[in-house]
Amino acid sequence: MRKIILVFLGCLFSVNTFAAVDTKLIASAEKYLNSITGLMGDFVQTSNGKTDKGVFSMLRPGRVRLDYNDAPVQLISDGDDLYFFDKSLDQITTVPLTSTPAGILVRKNIDLQNADIVVSETNDAKNTFSLKMFLRDQMGLGNMTVVFNKNPVKLNSWTVVDATGAKTDVVFSDLKKKTDFDKNYFQIQRHKVVNTSGGDDFYD
Repeated sequence: MRKIILVFLGCLFSVNTFAAVDTKLIASAEKYLNSITGLMGDFVQTSNGKTDKGVFSMLRPGRVRLDYNDAPVQLISDGDDLYFFDKSLDQITTVPLTSTPAGILVRKNIDLQNADIVVSETNDAKNTFSLKMFLRDQMGLGNMTVVFNKNPVKLNSWTVVDATGAKTDVVFSDLKKKTDFDKNYFQIQRHKVVNTSGGDDFYD
């Protein structure tokens, strides 16, 4: 499970060729993403032949939380950093939110055409459309493909491929708009804090 989450964290894969892109699809995705303040629903994650299920929550700008049903782990962003919290070990791995796919989706203003995000490929299917993208200055680190439903436009799934070619698929279901999360919902709740300066601290 830890390996699966770390694949998710180090998300952007090299892109060597650029397919034609449909700017109308990009504009449609951009309009939808900027219209959303918060979402909550279920997800199914598949990586290396292993499937995990859980609950996905998002609140723009910057906050994301994935709770796994059958594993003592959480993935949480508080708006600045993204944390992988292994409850069984009481360990936290931290990466900048800006280096993850979640960081692209929960920016305050999502610009998929003129900012540091490069959409390298679009695909228009019968009931869905997808955008393949990466961060402009991180071409060698990986890519993500985000799939949207049509009519109405809605987040369907995403696929992240890291620099080694490892792929993680996350499919969403029952996504509903939600903004009334508890005050500390996007904060890690733990009892023990590892203090690198010596000794351990404990919350009340």
